[in-house]
Amino acid sequence: MDRLLSMEVFVKTVEMGSLSAAADAMQMSSQLVGKHVRLLEQLLGVQLLNRTTRRQHLTEIGSAYYERAKNILAEVEAAQSLAEEVRATPVGKLRISAPVSFGIHALSAKLSAYMAQYPEVAVELSITNRKVDLIDEGFDAVFRVGTLSDSGLIARNLKPYQLLLCASPLYLAKHQPLSHPRDLQHHQCLGFLHTELRTHWTFNSPQGEVTVPVSGQFMSDSGEALLAAALQHQGIMLQPAELVEKAIASGHLIQLLPDFPVPCRPMHLLYAPDRRMTPKLRSFISFVLAHFGPEAP
Repeated sequence: MDRLLSMEVFVKTVEMGSLSAAADAMQMSSQLVGKHVRLLEQLLGVQLLNRTTRRQHLTEIGSAYYERAKNILAEVEAAQSLAEEVRATPVGKLRISAPVSFGIHALSAKLSAYMAQYPEVAVELSITNRKVDLIDEGFDAVFRVGTLSDSGLIARNLKPYQLLLCASPLYLAKHQPLSHPRDLQHHQCLGFLHTELRTHWTFNSPQGEVTVPVSGQFMSDSGEALLAAALQHQGIMLQPAELVEKAIASGHLIQLLPDFPVPCRPMHLLYAPDRRMTPKLRSFISFVLAHFGPEAP
């Protein structure tokens, strides 16, 4: 006989108080319920229930076995539920949040492929450089750049966030050349108001990290606004690769100081710990890791 079924019958018998009540609950005959309990006792070599014509009660070992069996059956049920969720079709609204430049220039371009693969999932993307609260604001997952605080959320590593230094050819033609990050102090630098990039830029050098103060006539909390200013020859910008790559490829911007790369910033996908993760969230995590994870092409 199925040992797990016999355990289930025994637990139900204890909870219902009698073989007949357990039989009614499990839609079995009383004889079959009794047979399951006896076979379980034979298998274990101990008596689990003291039975009389009118009542039954657990033996000492039966009481301990009941607690263990109940926990085992609960774990089996949880495992089965997990397997069913894995097989389930992702469906419903998926709320995610991403930084502006990454959300517009990297993530949005990939989301059409995700939605084509999972047509029953409706994606709601919030694009903001504000540090959103995943739990309080009801997001399924958020992308976050920078060092993480201990928030209790699960974090999945993504490709590091790369910043590039660039300016327009016309701006460079009108200003003194750059050979070292320290030369930036003599240039119009387009500061990003959202982070420390508004006043200081850091680079790697053969001698270690070099941090230089920067200033300029124009600052913004929008990378897109800084890009527009750089394309209008207003100064030098330091922004994410996905924001400036097309302009660099077209020749409208020129990458500067390639021998002094900006240290990469860590990037993560965050979501709340939940052992019964929804299929839509599981599918999105797998999709993100395939496109933006450390091993992504």
